[in-house]
Amino acid sequence: MRRACRCLVVVALSLAGSACSVTRHIPEGEYFLQRVRIEDDKATPRRERIAVSELEKYVRQTPNKRLLGTNFYVWLYEQADSARDNGWNNWKRRVGEAPVLFDLSLTERSVQNLKVYMDSKGFFSSRATCEVDTVSRRRRAKVTFRTFQGAPYRIDTVSYEFQDRSLSPLILSDTAGTLLHAGDVFDVSVLDAERERITARLREQGYYNFSVSNILFRADTLTGDNRVKLRMVVRQNLTGYDDRGRPRTEDNRVYRIDRINVFPDYDPAAFRTDTALLSRLDTIHYRGLNVVSEKRPALRPAVLRQAIPLYPGYLYDASQVNRTYSDLMALGYFRSAKISFEERPQGADSADFVPFPAASPADTAARSSVREGYLTCNILCTPTLRQSFKVDLEGSTTSSFYGLKATLGYQNRNIFRGAESFDVSFTAGYEFMKAPDAKKKRATEFGITTGLTFPRFLLPWRTGRQRSVVQPRTKVELSVNFQDRPYYRRTLSSAGIAYMWSNNRYSSFSLRPVDINVVNVRDLDVSFLMVDNPDSEGEELTPNRYLLESFNTQFIGGLSFGYSYNNQRRNLNGNATNIRFNLETAGNLIDGVEHLFFSPSKSDKPYYTIFGIPYAQYFRTDLSVSRKIMLGGVTALVGHIYGGVAMAYGNSSSVPFDRQFYCGGSNGMRGWTPRTLGQGSVPDPHGSFPVQTGDVKLEANLELRFPVWGIVHGATFFDLGNVWYIRQNPSEYSDDAVFHFDRFYKQLGFNTGLGLRFDIKFAVLRLDWGIQLHNPNNPAGERWIHDFKWKNTALNFGVGYPF
Repeated sequence: MRRACRCLVVVALSLAGSACSVTRHIPEGEYFLQRVRIEDDKATPRRERIAVSELEKYVRQTPNKRLLGTNFYVWLYEQADSARDNGWNNWKRRVGEAPVLFDLSLTERSVQNLKVYMDSKGFFSSRATCEVDTVSRRRRAKVTFRTFQGAPYRIDTVSYEFQDRSLSPLILSDTAGTLLHAGDVFDVSVLDAERERITARLREQGYYNFSVSNILFRADTLTGDNRVKLRMVVRQNLTGYDDRGRPRTEDNRVYRIDRINVFPDYDPAAFRTDTALLSRLDTIHYRGLNVVSEKRPALRPAVLRQAIPLYPGYLYDASQVNRTYSDLMALGYFRSAKISFEERPQGADSADFVPFPAASPADTAARSSVREGYLTCNILCTPTLRQSFKVDLEGSTTSSFYGLKATLGYQNRNIFRGAESFDVSFTAGYEFMKAPDAKKKRATEFGITTGLTFPRFLLPWRTGRQRSVVQPRTKVELSVNFQDRPYYRRTLSSAGIAYMWSNNRYSSFSLRPVDINVVNVRDLDVSFLMVDNPDSEGEELTPNRYLLESFNTQFIGGLSFGYSYNNQRRNLNGNATNIRFNLETAGNLIDGVEHLFFSPSKSDKPYYTIFGIPYAQYFRTDLSVSRKIMLGGVTALVGHIYGGVAMAYGNSSSVPFDRQFYCGGSNGMRGWTPRTLGQGSVPDPHGSFPVQTGDVKLEANLELRFPVWGIVHGATFFDLGNVWYIRQNPSEYSDDAVFHFDRFYKQLGFNTGLGLRFDIKFAVLRLDWGIQLHNPNNPAGERWIHDFKWKNTALNFGVGYPF
């Protein structure tokens, strides 16, 4: 290990030395742009200070990207021989970067840009300066921009001018939600946000043609004392120009939907090239929808009706149009969807006026009616591939263990013409224990999982369409998994029904009212559960009774609820938060029925049974919170905390093994392989087979993600965590394995490490190398690891980000 570290140091020093000579090919009189720094105005209060991250967008020159603090990419680019055109030299140019040379004109333009931007934020007395250093390092330039914001201009009063007087009641009735307030800094971006807010509200009330260009602001800054009198002007709709070029305007119309045409099998290429296609199209009329297709539609019209909340005669509502798009894409059957509207031509003498419900009788200046127009809605849906396959691989390895797991899946997205998604997956796993003391070194696992998802709720009673529920789905699942481990064989069978839905923003929910699992354990060898006997003064080994009970054959029947919050889709390149909460309980309903009508079994322990199998009774809950903070275009800092607790009661003395928590693996404590950390600070718990699980789990992770080259990204991470038992039981396990508030923090494991991520667009392949720093299961005095060895590390493979 020490030899490998020395090699890494030598390589790093060589890289740094070679990357220092990037100015040899710089033309005489030019300077390599080494650094650009922006200093914000510290004299301005933090609440009103413009952040450096905002100012950076307006600087016209940025230095070359760096690798580990060196100009590696520039150095690599300059190693290419310009006289030769071959693959090796082309690769150097493609991976490397041409040096960025200091340009005084771009620097002066950047100063102007900073000044203009600060003016737009209301700081009209601002100024920006720059300082160029070409002396401290030979033939290199360092540019420092300094900003001074000065006193801001603030809004004094806000007034309104309605050229379209029919909109006066709608806008004035919503002034409580305005973004413009007296005393606020006069910020142009806030004015734009207010225009967008009002436009969005009006477009939800039938004003199809209304846009942000119908609103303008007039600002009077001549009042003195840095005060601005602001006037909002709401203009009429521009309909065209007369013969003399003068604009024609009229009051904005309210629009209703006249016809809804749905093309569920839309092929853009066929519509462009096949001139006879329109003559072959047929139309099916179903509850306000005109379903247009060449042959029988691949989707039943009833399914389209459930996904489209638009009806003829309804007022145009932009929010319902957006929901239509979301619900259609949520079916999982369409690759793309486009919703367009066409105005129905109106005659010159058309005078379709309708009552204006928002007008107040006391407001004599506002009109009591508005002109009405009609729209034809065309919904063009392009189907995706009906059938698909996928392959997932996951692996991990240490000095004494390695494992590989593969999953092959098949999916049919429209098996019954109702956008039902049928999926089946086959799983195979193989593990090998390299420990010389292992009785059996190989473990295998085979399983099959199948599910059928319906794009609606399947309920035993009839219910109407609930528009407050977004993207309702019902999933029926069946699975069988066979495990042949060194110390036991077991079969896990499960069946369940899950209801899933979301709201209009970032939250999604799941409810599993039926969740049945049967665990059938055979050929159990208790030797792998042997631990030191807490009651013995010697070194007597006895089975861990708690774990032994968790491996019994048992019936698990209960329900679970899950909640997820994720705003990543709305902030693809920005900060994001992800929250997951799960609550599971089992055996309560069965236990109530058993106590009413039956007696416990006549075995050694008075367990109740169902179908002759003891049933489990427990609850389990966990909470996961992660936060991503962008530090640049791609670089991000991600934090994650996780906590979970489970407890058995009633008919069970232990939580089933598969419902217990564990640490280690590709998604948690990456310095350990799965189930090899914990419980607590039990000394040297590791046998020839990893079974370190517990009732309580705490974990925290911090990861820095950064680009390396192309699709290759890097990461450095730090993890801490452990698992414990929740109850004290001196006859079954040591007190060091039990969670205590006054000492759990001393029993946390620590690891750090490096990782590579390969972003291949549809998936992220991940390789993490974790290095243990503190192992609470080592003897006291040896828990902090100073001499790094391969046995104190773990290499984990995975698909997707860990959190």
